[in-house]
Amino acid sequence: MQYVKPLNLFQNLLKAKALERGRLLGLDVGDKYVGLAISDLDNKIASPLSVLIRKKTNIDLMASDFQSLISELSLVGFIVGYPFDRQRLAPDAIQVKLFIDDLSKTGKLDGVKYTFWDECFTSKNVELLLKPLSLHPILAKTIVDKFAAVQILQAYLDYVNKKEKLEKAR
Repeated sequence: MQYVKPLNLFQNLLKAKALERGRLLGLDVGDKYVGLAISDLDNKIASPLSVLIRKKTNIDLMASDFQSLISELSLVGFIVGYPFDRQRLAPDAIQVKLFIDDLSKTGKLDGVKYTFWDECFTSKNVELLLKPLSLHPILAKTIVDKFAAVQILQAYLDYVNKKEKLEKAR
């Protein structure tokens, strides 16, 4: 896997020929689950996709799942939620980096580009929206993870598309 700065990932995507342009996958990495969201073909709108169960013992299986998603959905990059905290390195931040490192070590995702995007309060926002629904805890957790991934990916898409629009206006 190859880290790319947020704007560079999107600019490279735009430079690709129309037929070679792909979609982006948003990831909300948690202790037990990884929520996934996918962009539309124009990379403007994020939608929930699924949740993968995360265990240290199944990282190879997860890498295979990502390989399948890459080919089935024409994915060209991952937008990984990252808890940016200017004051200190949060334990959640270490967990996200370790997850990416573990995926990279499998060797199954060589050449896949990824970037980090601030996930500030994404899960908490979804939890607050779901609270009045009184869902079963496991169902609620999987919904939270998917929609947190949607928020991460949508925030990224909104930012890069706005930036691109401003650049064209100049």
